[in-house]
Amino acid sequence: MKPYNKNLKQASRDLRNNMTEAEKFLWSRIRGKQILGLQFYRQKPILNFIVDFYSPAVNLVIECDGSQHYTDDGLDADRVRDEALAQLGLTVLRFDNLQILNEIDVVLEAIYLYCLKESP
Repeated sequence: MKPYNKNLKQASRDLRNNMTEAEKFLWSRIRGKQILGLQFYRQKPILNFIVDFYSPAVNLVIECDGSQHYTDDGLDADRVRDEALAQLGLTVLRFDNLQILNEIDVVLEAIYLYCLKESP
């Protein structure tokens, strides 16, 4: 398990209770070890971040990106975040919320192929 930030525990819990539609939809398709029997966690605090989904077995973070991620500030923040997570050996897969809602099979295939390649 990667560095867990217990100071973000309540914020993480709040985010789990208020997931976006895209997060809920993706969660319904990856929870319960539906992809190669891998466990995923939602809204997991790692370092000073709360990642949308995390699978420790394959060092994978999945992010569901809304419109705020496509501003200059959002892109810069995501770059810094992705680099920090990469230093822990984590790979970040990012998907646009609309892609999750409209092309879930494409999203799931990308996740599946990554997990298949990295699976122990």
